[in-house]
Amino acid sequence: MGDPKRIRKKYETPSHPWIKSRIEEEKLLAKEFGTRSKKEIWKAETLLKKFKSQAKKLIALSGKQAELETKHLFRRVKELGLISGEASFDAILGLKTEAVLSRRLQSILFKKGLARTQKQARQFIVHGHVFVGNKKITSPSYLVTIKEESDVEFAVNSPMYNIDHPERASPERLAELNAAKEKALKEAAEAEAKRLEAEERAKREGLEEQQPTEEELKKVEEAAESEETEEKVEEPKGDEQ
Repeated sequence: MGDPKRIRKKYETPSHPWIKSRIEEEKLLAKEFGTRSKKEIWKAETLLKKFKSQAKKLIALSGKQAELETKHLFRRVKELGLISGEASFDAILGLKTEAVLSRRLQSILFKKGLARTQKQARQFIVHGHVFVGNKKITSPSYLVTIKEESDVEFAVNSPMYNIDHPERASPERLAELNAAKEKALKEAAEAEAKRLEAEERAKREGLEEQQPTEEELKKVEEAAESEETEEKVEEPKGDEQ
């Protein structure tokens, strides 16, 4: 029967593993597009390198075969939505990794407002809630073509198919919810500040009530003086006895 075909990697790793600028750039890309690992970024970079290397090769060639391959290359990059205007070698050579990552199913689902975040879009796809046309796609790295972009939707038997599902809040609705949340927090903070102010006022009023007035102090002094005089008067009587 022979040995099974060797499955080759679909990406190329960086030539040097410890380049600070590249590591920082990959961190930003992973945060922006919600990739799970750097392998997904390397796959996008490898695909982009193939397009660019093919473009460089075709620039130097001429003939019918070169023209045919050029048409195929231009049609491919336009189908994937990597180039919006007229396709050219300069446009292909000027592409960046973000262009490929933005065409992933995960990014398209988030861009269409079917998910709140990139991570939530990834969760919906992996859990089998997303269909592209009549196909259920469970790979977040699936590259969506321009024709397929309008067919990206939730499965009919998925709970997410219901528009009123709480996890399917539109950006406008999310903005309203965030505004209402901020308003509620602000009102709660104001109410707490008023409560603390009322407690402080009550404490101050209680202390003022506890402090004796001038009239009370005078009465206390007069009572003390009268007691002293009575004691002085009683002392001689005791001596006479």
